[in-house]
Amino acid sequence: MELVVRKVTLEDAEGITNVLNPIIVEGLFTVLDTTFTAEEEKEFIADFPERGVFTVALSEENTVIGFQNIEPFAQYTKAFDHVGIIGTFVCESARGQGVSKQLFESTFEVAKQKGYEKLFAYVRSDNERALAAYVRQGFEVVGTAKKHAKVRGEYVDEVLIEKFL
Repeated sequence: MELVVRKVTLEDAEGITNVLNPIIVEGLFTVLDTTFTAEEEKEFIADFPERGVFTVALSEENTVIGFQNIEPFAQYTKAFDHVGIIGTFVCESARGQGVSKQLFESTFEVAKQKGYEKLFAYVRSDNERALAAYVRQGFEVVGTAKKHAKVRGEYVDEVLIEKFL
């Protein structure tokens, strides 16, 4: 699949919500439980941490079909400055076509440039496809947080994964 991966812009907000909101509504692949407006997403992008990494994948039609971001793990101490939390989202119609692989390649490079040495993520234990995608990119499972989230009244375990860059 031909696509462009680049840094996010404010103009991507609506495209991001078009990817993210159906995933949230489906309730199977994320612990996010509230959809976002394009205006809320614009605010999120505008306020995104300076050390953060936020990339989008665009289809040949210049439509956002996936995105990935890294935020600092914690800002209350410099002890975690080398650690970022990563999230990855791909629209249903583009899954299984290498979109996340290209996002990872770009994101890893920018993350290294920004001083990240380790990436960390929480993946729903029932989201086998996402877990497999992360493992293919060199992430390792380091544990499971039992009943870590409560989505629609049901507890969800989350698998903790990490990758050293």
